[in-house]
Amino acid sequence: MKCLFVTVGTTSFDDLIACVSAQDTLQIIKSLGYSRLVLQIGRGTVVPEPFSTESFTLDVYNYKDSLKEDLQKADLVVSHAGAGSCLETLEKGKPLVVVINEKLMNNHQLELAKQLHKEGHLFYCTCSTLPGLLQSMDLSTLKCFPPGQPEKFSAFLDKVVGLQK
Repeated sequence: MKCLFVTVGTTSFDDLIACVSAQDTLQIIKSLGYSRLVLQIGRGTVVPEPFSTESFTLDVYNYKDSLKEDLQKADLVVSHAGAGSCLETLEKGKPLVVVINEKLMNNHQLELAKQLHKEGHLFYCTCSTLPGLLQSMDLSTLKCFPPGQPEKFSAFLDKVVGLQK
């Protein structure tokens, strides 16, 4: 049973939740062989109705103490571009699609996603391009993120966010 896990962390990203739970996106997700979609919606106000059919289940929750279990069960993770969520997902060796929140100003999240994409660790998109990306991306092209190097990651983050010249 393939599971797609969507996380927005502690923030809210209603556009992403609305996009992923839209009928046409659900069709794409099903057509890719996923039978379970888990949405972690944080502080969001868009709350899709959970449902379960013979072939598909949609689960929705706000927070859990740890996303570890959901990340472990996931075959694909779609995440907001928060550094914590990205790192946790990549360290678990899960394929990751980062969705950029275009409504956020000073979007250094975009820089992070671009850099990790350039290094071949993830795909990134915006809400409007997510359905197309889900259909076209080849997860086998992703490279494993070297685990257990948080200091490397934080140095990298500092660089991206401009704390180091």
